[in-house]
Amino acid sequence: MDSLLAVDVGGGTQDILLYEQGKPLENCIQLVLPAPTVLVGRKINLATSLGKAVFLYGRTMGGGPSTKAIKEHLAAGFPVYATTESALTIHDNLEKVQEMGVILTADKPEEAEAVRLADLDLPLLEQILAKVGYTLPAQIAVAVQDHGYSPRQSNRIFRFKLWDKFMSNGGKLSDLAYRTVPSMFTRMQAIKLDVPDALLMDTCGAALLGALSDSVVRDAAEKSIVVVLNLGNQHSFAALVHKEHVLGLFEHHTALLTAEKVRGYLERLCGATLTNQGMQDDGGHGCIPPEKPVRAGLIVVTGPRRALLSAGDYYFAAPQGNMMLMGCFGLIAAADSLKRIRLP
Repeated sequence: MDSLLAVDVGGGTQDILLYEQGKPLENCIQLVLPAPTVLVGRKINLATSLGKAVFLYGRTMGGGPSTKAIKEHLAAGFPVYATTESALTIHDNLEKVQEMGVILTADKPEEAEAVRLADLDLPLLEQILAKVGYTLPAQIAVAVQDHGYSPRQSNRIFRFKLWDKFMSNGGKLSDLAYRTVPSMFTRMQAIKLDVPDALLMDTCGAALLGALSDSVVRDAAEKSIVVVLNLGNQHSFAALVHKEHVLGLFEHHTALLTAEKVRGYLERLCGATLTNQGMQDDGGHGCIPPEKPVRAGLIVVTGPRRALLSAGDYYFAAPQGNMMLMGCFGLIAAADSLKRIRLP
């Protein structure tokens, strides 16, 4: 692997690393930019402030800030037009999208402001790299949180069915990366349309592999069970890991968590008493407990909201001293035949 562009697309930021084999990591290009959904949301907000209609086109991408901006635009009384593909960003059920007031059309109305949707903006990244004398590498790896296509069922429930399938198949870390993307992952499929050879991962899987690239975490996972908790801007994910397997996990919305609640969830996850229904009743995505209670040798905390657990006996993972590139390190590890990359 000569060079790889790793892009970890989160809810608040997109974290980018141009990894060059043999070059000290500190000298590789590293960027933390606003997430694509944040940038799209800002464009829609600008159109709202100017009283202009918007036309959404491009790819299916993550929602969050962009979907919020669309709802606010409609509430302000201004039209929203969208192609079918871009409208799936708002909801997998296009009937519900239309009920919101979005008008589906393949053509841009003359009066509307065009806003392109995409989780991966290659022209932007190409432009940034060109400014410093670089070109896009042939190898690209991207992480997005993909709930899966679920037009008739809660995407939280459907997403956890996918995690349940992963665990039923053995919970192997090597199964978290895709060269061939399953059809239900619409965000990943959308990226494949622009970059057919891209390696794709879910952001939770990328963060998990990234945490394991930290030498302390890697060594602990070889000897015992470790808890890896990633506190993201929008979602939080915890997994019990031993060697090459995940033994249990849960996923929640970060905004609904407190330090006390997280500590309780971690204790109950290790004790095999945390239930999927209980997690969903609290507004989370779900939980898959281990088959029996486990004793964790190390509790690892990472993610941009890690300050939530600033007090306690935790290890704050930051491979190469850069926590924000955790997902990128996971993408690199996956691209390197899923061998845990031993960065210098």
